[in-house]
Amino acid sequence: MKPAASCLQMDVGNSGAKWRLLRAGEIVARGKYLPADWASREALLNCAPQVEQIWIASVAATGAEAELLELLGERWHTEPWFARTPARSGELRNSYAEPGRLGVDRWLAMLAAWERVRGRVCVVDAGSALTIDLVGDGGRHEGGYIIPGAFLMERALLLDTDRVRFAEQAEYGLAPGVSTAQAVRHGIALAQAGAVALALERAPGGPPPLVFCGGGGDMLRELLGRGGELLPDLVFEGLEHLARYS
Repeated sequence: MKPAASCLQMDVGNSGAKWRLLRAGEIVARGKYLPADWASREALLNCAPQVEQIWIASVAATGAEAELLELLGERWHTEPWFARTPARSGELRNSYAEPGRLGVDRWLAMLAAWERVRGRVCVVDAGSALTIDLVGDGGRHEGGYIIPGAFLMERALLLDTDRVRFAEQAEYGLAPGVSTAQAVRHGIALAQAGAVALALERAPGGPPPLVFCGGGGDMLRELLGRGGELLPDLVFEGLEHLARYS
């Protein structure tokens, strides 16, 4: 599949979506869409008078997908193409016995990283969930990890404990905390960075090059201190590669 003159691309998660609009292959607009936020809804719907293609990578629930489809259909009357996880895209090969059960956002991030590196790579997507995926030299997915992201970790801790409470702000860091706020935030940072570090240590053949994406990717890259590229549009890049292979 080739991109048309105008193409709206969407990366849809459980709480909202990121989008970007391409015209003649160039990014001309981008934003975030939150279903309950009127301003973000209007920004999406007014990004272009007409779009010829809509490409969607979604890990949202069926109901949320249906609402989004209705919204887009009423505005542009264009049938979206939904990316689905295949058994193979070019040289990249899926390790799941049921390929479609691997989240499409993970697959697209791996696909984009593989197309850039063409070799061993570890893809770290720090969003609502922290996902870590390893790709080997020949393009085979060697497996991965799904871990609660920083916000979910903090939320779970506050919801399920009575005495872990704080009002002051604290940055994420790796030094031992000297207040409850620091202890919580630094503990989360330690867990997130430590998970990536251990995954790298246990990777077949030793630690591979790192690629980061997701809203927390920059922070995690700094905390980990092992270098690596920060590529915020990795899922969108993978969407374009998958369309080309489809």
